[in-house]
Formats: sequence, structure tokens, C-alpha cells
Amino acid sequence: MSAKPLILLVEDNREVRLAARFVLEDLGLAVEEVENPVQALTFLEQRQPSLILLDMNFELDSTSGQEGLRFLRQQQQLGNTIPVVAMTAWSHTELVVQAMQLGAADFLEKPWKNQRFEQVIRHQLQLSELSNKNQALQHALAGEKSTVLWQSNAMQQLMEQLEIMAPTDANILLTGENGVGKSLIAQWIHQHSTRAMQPFISVNMATIPDQLFESELFGHTKGAFTDAKSDRAGRFKLANLGTLFLDEIGTLPINQQSKLLRVLESREYEAVGSSKTEIADVRLISATNAKLEQQIAKAEFRQDLFYRINTFTIEIPPLRSRPEDIELLARHFIKSHGNRYGKSECSLTPMAIAQLKQYDWPGNTRELSHLLERAVLLSRTGEISTEQLQLSASSSLSLSSNATAPLPLITLEQAEQQLITQALANTSGNKQQAAELLGITKQALYRRLEKYGHN
Repeated sequence: MSAKPLILLVEDNREVRLAARFVLEDLGLAVEEVENPVQALTFLEQRQPSLILLDMNFELDSTSGQEGLRFLRQQQQLGNTIPVVAMTAWSHTELVVQAMQLGAADFLEKPWKNQRFEQVIRHQLQLSELSNKNQALQHALAGEKSTVLWQSNAMQQLMEQLEIMAPTDANILLTGENGVGKSLIAQWIHQHSTRAMQPFISVNMATIPDQLFESELFGHTKGAFTDAKSDRAGRFKLANLGTLFLDEIGTLPINQQSKLLRVLESREYEAVGSSKTEIADVRLISATNAKLEQQIAKAEFRQDLFYRINTFTIEIPPLRSRPEDIELLARHFIKSHGNRYGKSECSLTPMAIAQLKQYDWPGNTRELSHLLERAVLLSRTGEISTEQLQLSASSSLSLSSNATAPLPLITLEQAEQQLITQALANTSGNKQQAAELLGITKQALYRRLEKYGHN
């Protein structure tokens, strides 16, 4: 069982402390009490509360709030990020402004109304939890930087463009075939932007049920609908101050596009069930393999939304158009998969490299990675030859012909990934047609794409 959030109550009036304790404990929170800021500083040397409730006026100075301001100033100098809610019975605009400037997260006037008291506490604890999750995510990203490898002229030109665009806050639309690495490029842009120390939040638009679109993107409040058991932050809030990556944006239903457009135009939104307006401070990166201009012509995609998401459009070239990158990428994947499976000694023979360069890679870098993962697993000596590549067998896995060709001995998951890759290649990335070829629903295909980390 997780520990209750701890509230540090800094208040010299015993009756006020008792009243606050009743409300806080009814909310299921743990409470520790101290009588003044000096005791609070001593407490903070020993323990880390989730939130501080700070009275601004104490016995030494009962009206100006200087003791409370001094405490806030000390916390600011120490770099302490614990949210502080200031309280005073002598509330006036100047004191509120000074407290906020020194880092107070919110302000309560005494005597308070319990409903307002509860709202402030719940809201600050939710924001604090969100901040902690964002920090954990950032640490994870810091340990797993996106690596983009290239030596071709086509990728050199693309990366030069990205180096110019990444530090800006301009919205970017990434286009290109399935498997070219759009999500990898999106992460690279974020990591080289001014928001790099803030969260990178990715969402596959194709996997969001129509009825949950607003809840997923904008969040919801407890009781907003039948299954809303508690407040939930949406993707815009999770990505606050950072980057929001909307993958497969071309699949967004036309009736939901206006809702996204409104946020991009006004930078404002409301969680489902709430009347409070939130500010959307995110850098938007979108990606699609669809031809949005064609969808606009067919009234399937809003032209005004298209203009909002594509301040810059970056088309990532397919692997077949940059054969100079194949060997470099192949060696990278061999090393990566080799380390993963305890086969770090694996290497490609010259004949295997030549065969890789001759193949046209309909599934792009994703197909190359999957094929080399299988080759690493099949290798017994550490040497990966054309036999381990089984590239001819892979290329014969066409869904339109050769249905009787013998299949290599691979796992069902690997076979499923190859079939999905081939289906998408045969249908030029059309997921509806690919799903029909595979004999599954479009939703089932999207679930598998998400499962295997396809972008």
C-alpha cells in the first residue's frame, strides 16, 4: 500500500491547526504540525512533505506577512520545489502578489470555506504528482537518447533542416512511409529543442476511441462520465512546457479535428466535466504516412488544421532511396540486438552486407531492424551470413503471391511483424487495406502496431 501524501502545516494558532487537520485527514492525508517557519525549516531537513500549508503571519509580526515571505524566499533560494499554499487572515492584493512571486502555488484566506480548501489541496497534490511523473519520464529519456544514424546526402540535408528547426517552437509535420523512423526523429527534435528538459509525450491518434478523444487529450474530472472514478490529466497537461507528439494524425476523425484546432488556435482547453480553462503550453510535432492534401480534397481532413500543424513539413526519405545508410544502420542494429541477447560478438559477412544493400526494404528501417534481430538469434558462431539473413525468404513473404513458399523457422511474433510489414508495403501504407489482407479489423491492426512499437 502506498504511503499517504504528507502535508506540513505551519501555523501558530492551535484552533486553526485543529480545523485544518480535520479537513486534511478527511481527505485521507497525513498531517504534521509546526508552529513557525523556523520549526518548518528544521522539519524539512529531515522529511519531504508533498505540500506545505503556510500561515503568513506569526506572533513576531501579525499583519504584514513578512515572516511568511521570508520563508518563501528561503525555499526559493534553496531550490525547493515542494508546492506551498499561503494562508492569512489579513489578505490583501500586495501580499498575494509578493507570495506568488516568491513561489507560492496558491493562496487561502482565513477563515476558509471547506470546499475551497479541499479544491486547492487536491489540485496542488495532483500537480505535484504530475510534476514527479514528468521528472521520472525526463530521467528515463535522458538515459535513452534518440540516435539518428546516416551518411547519405538525403539524410544529411534532412538533418541540416532539423538542426535549424529544432530550437524553435514551430509546429512540425513529419511525413514518410511506415517504418522510416518518424517517432525517432520526433524525439530527436525534442532533445535538441529549448524544451529538452521538459516531458516528451507521444500519443497514437489511431488508437484513441472516438468517444474518449477529449478525455485522452484534455483530461477529465471525477464523475464526468460513468467510468471517471477520479480526476485524470490529459496529454496536453502531461506535455505542459514540453513536446506533444501526435502520431498517425491523418487518422483523426473529421468531427474531432475541430476540437484539436481550437486548442492550437487559442492555446486553451477544458478537461471533460470542468469549467476551468487550462493553458496549453506545448510544442507540437505530428506525423503521418497519409497524403493529407488528398484527404483535404476529399473533405476528410480540415485544411485549417493542416496549416496549423505544418509550419514546417519534413519528409523522411525511404531506406531504398538512401542505400549508403544501410550498412551503417545494419551494424548499429546488430550491436543493439547483440547486446540485448548476450551476443555482442555478432558481425556481418561481406556477402551479407552486399545482400542487404541489394534489397529494396519496403518496410524501411523497421524491417531492417526486425530482420537483423532474427539473424542475431539464429547465429551460433557470431558470424551473420546470407544464410542467417534469410532475406530471400523474407522477400517471398508477399501476401499477393507465393503463398505456398516455405516459411523460415521464426517465432510467431516475428512472423506476425513480418506479415504486417509486408501488408503495409503492398498497400502503400493503407492500414484499412492492409488489415483486410491480413484478415483482421483495422482496430486489431493498430493494436498490433502499437504492441510492436511501429510508428
